[in-house]
Amino acid sequence: MTCALCSADAPLNEFPVSGGPSGAAIQICDTCADQINGTPDANHWRCLASAMWSEEPAVQVVAARMLDKLGDEPWARDLTDQLYLDDETRAWADNVEKQIHFDSNGAPLSSGDTVVLIKDLPVKGGGFTAKRGTAVHRISVVPDVPTQIEGRVEGQRIVILTEFVKKR
Repeated sequence: MTCALCSADAPLNEFPVSGGPSGAAIQICDTCADQINGTPDANHWRCLASAMWSEEPAVQVVAARMLDKLGDEPWARDLTDQLYLDDETRAWADNVEKQIHFDSNGAPLSSGDTVVLIKDLPVKGGGFTAKRGTAVHRISVVPDVPTQIEGRVEGQRIVILTEFVKKR
């Protein structure tokens, strides 16, 4: 397989694409992943001229976000002008700042909510298991990671996956 963005024939890693459907991810190379999370090399990202036309919405979203990040480059502005995304994909691409967190039933979560655990969860490094039915009050949503929240259980602040909670 090749990288979904630059088409490099290299080992691939799953890269989650935030702000959209739960579990949305693309397969990309280490070079692309490092540059998405760090300082992008404009010449590497010329590959977006073809990646932005992918039929996969998650690839289109990452391409649109990277073109926006590279907005100082004339070629990136030209590609942004050419990029067409349907309304749903455009909303997903623009949803960088506002990450929506959902519980296991699809109810939106926000900081300050109370949730209940729906499964026994072993707490790594905590030495205990958070039991099903435990209420977690005044949660905090983890920015940029819509699948995680933080809350206090048995006096310890832990990270909890949203798929294991329901809103109270």
